[in-house]
Amino acid sequence: MRLKPSTVGLLLAGTGLLTAGHALAASDTLVYCTVASPESFNPQLSSSGTTFIATSQVLYNRLLTLRESDKTPAPSLATEWTISPDGKTYTFTLRKGVKFNSNKFFTPTRDFNAEDVVFTVMRQKDANNPYHKVSGGNYEYFTDTGLDKLITKVEAVDNDHVRFTLSQPNAAFLADWTMDFASILSAEYADAMLKKGTPENVDNWPIGTGPFALQQYKQDSLIRYIANPHYWQGEVASKHLIFSITPNPETRLAKLKTNECQIIPAPLAEQFDAIKSDKNLQLHSIDGLNVGYLAFNTQKKPFDNVLVRQALSYAVDKKAIVAAVFKESGNTANSILPPGMLGYNDKLPEYAYNPDKARELLKQAGLEKGFETDIWSMPVARPYNPNSRRIAQMIQNDWAKVGVKAKIVTWEWGQYLAGLRKGEQQSALYGWMSDNGDPDNFATLLNCAGVQTGANAARWCDSSYDKLIQQAISVSAPAERAKLYQQAQVIFAKQLPLLPLANGKVFYATRSNVSGYVVDVNGSDFAKAKAN
Repeated sequence: MRLKPSTVGLLLAGTGLLTAGHALAASDTLVYCTVASPESFNPQLSSSGTTFIATSQVLYNRLLTLRESDKTPAPSLATEWTISPDGKTYTFTLRKGVKFNSNKFFTPTRDFNAEDVVFTVMRQKDANNPYHKVSGGNYEYFTDTGLDKLITKVEAVDNDHVRFTLSQPNAAFLADWTMDFASILSAEYADAMLKKGTPENVDNWPIGTGPFALQQYKQDSLIRYIANPHYWQGEVASKHLIFSITPNPETRLAKLKTNECQIIPAPLAEQFDAIKSDKNLQLHSIDGLNVGYLAFNTQKKPFDNVLVRQALSYAVDKKAIVAAVFKESGNTANSILPPGMLGYNDKLPEYAYNPDKARELLKQAGLEKGFETDIWSMPVARPYNPNSRRIAQMIQNDWAKVGVKAKIVTWEWGQYLAGLRKGEQQSALYGWMSDNGDPDNFATLLNCAGVQTGANAARWCDSSYDKLIQQAISVSAPAERAKLYQQAQVIFAKQLPLLPLANGKVFYATRSNVSGYVVDVNGSDFAKAKAN
């Protein structure tokens, strides 16, 4: 869903704030150059990192968070939890005294409690919930993780305790509640907007428990936030946070140099030297659990033929792509799972660059004269794909050498994601970054349910693969889970619905005077960030 400027380009408060370009005239303002407009202000309805940074990581909290040291679930809005002996009942104790933000439409009369958790779940799960179809009602993450079927009941035991009953044990259930889509919404706000006949306000003008509240949104231009004065984790460092929407990476770096932005994500590898040589700037990196890939639409000819998918995979020089585009920021990938993750299979066959093999397989597929197709190129930069246009051009050139003519296509980010969900592409560059540190988070990118929701960009459904990943999530022993994921990757490698390209580090750059900004497995944390 794309928000219309007429819907959200309004000021809630603080009219007369400085423009983004001159924000540093005010010492209490921090400007982040984001790469695209959010799809929605409700993270339940989105699957893009750009949306999550602008919503769940600024406006909301979740029951749990991931502990950075070992990537395991840790307390957030829930302070503790118990699990029944059969692994099917989870009871969470909720944090007391947590306050929701307010806006011009609504002022909360109570603190966060169990009813908010129940509403957050049932809006996504229950087709009869009055909010289920508001704003399109595509709860992609909730469905892809299987929570729609896994959760049989969620109930408020009392204000401070909520109980989940599951249909079967699930090893990733706690990790799922650290993910962006699991951000807790206000049931009281939802009830009030439903009575007023404006339920869409819940998604367009959100109320959360996070460090900031939404103040203004101007599509493809900027987002303004104001600090939550009652934030439960303590005082927010910057009173004003501005997202300057800047798709072009060169423009982002230029704004960083001129102090129009103090933080930029995903600088290009070729920009690293310029950043390092500027005493006013700092380049930062963390190891990322991610994978960038080229997805073949297996529901469209000729990519419904495994020989064609294998042929075009042999035709791509992945090492050259990593050397030219990623440089020191990435390594070639060979699996849907990134190295270092539970269940990663390091013994998969490698589709090393081999144009002769590619031509041979195309001949076997009856396409020795080649064919025409398209390559969708992402309009945004990601650690797993820092320069999509350049990668698309290199693949285009490689395929031309084996007789395949590919047209490069790109769209605005919201249109790109919508097109992928509908299966309009023939092949598309895409990727994934870990949401919860669990291998199920990656394995489900290729499950059958994802074909319906659109999360499975390859639109590939294999019952044997599905069975293995369903078994893997139902057992708790790590060694047993790892074995099942490794077996599933063998099926993937033979069928090759997508070509893994690279695993990238996560890079970002800041002005040298910025402190407190954190990027980790949970995403971006602006609560303590400020320009000193």
